[in-house]
Amino acid sequence: FHKFTIGYAWTSNYGCSDVKDEFQNLLNISPLHNIRLPSSGTYPSVLLMTADHDDRVVPSHSLKYIATLQEIMGKVETQKNPLMIRVETKAGHGAGKPTSKSIEEYTDMFSFLVRALNMEYRK
Repeated sequence: FHKFTIGYAWTSNYGCSDVKDEFQNLLNISPLHNIRLPSSGTYPSVLLMTADHDDRVVPSHSLKYIATLQEIMGKVETQKNPLMIRVETKAGHGAGKPTSKSIEEYTDMFSFLVRALNMEYRK
């Protein structure tokens, strides 16, 4: 992570993969490297959210994570929960987002929750 945008600023908190002693710690806490098939045989519903111009959390990290998760869990017949990613275009880390983008984002989040929780509309 430290080789992208401002990721270098986080090495004092998490360590640096270029330092052998710190690499193992990073590997142990890495969400990507700790994707495992749950004992239940199914992964919970996932909606990752990123933006294509995020300079703090590089979108490629989210894209690689969801791709790995979908590859591993896509082979499991019991996996019925959605494993999705939402990529906001022409946006960054979130601050200064126009109201229209916030409305779209919340609409997508609530729609995802309705699907993930199997909710039904009642009059």
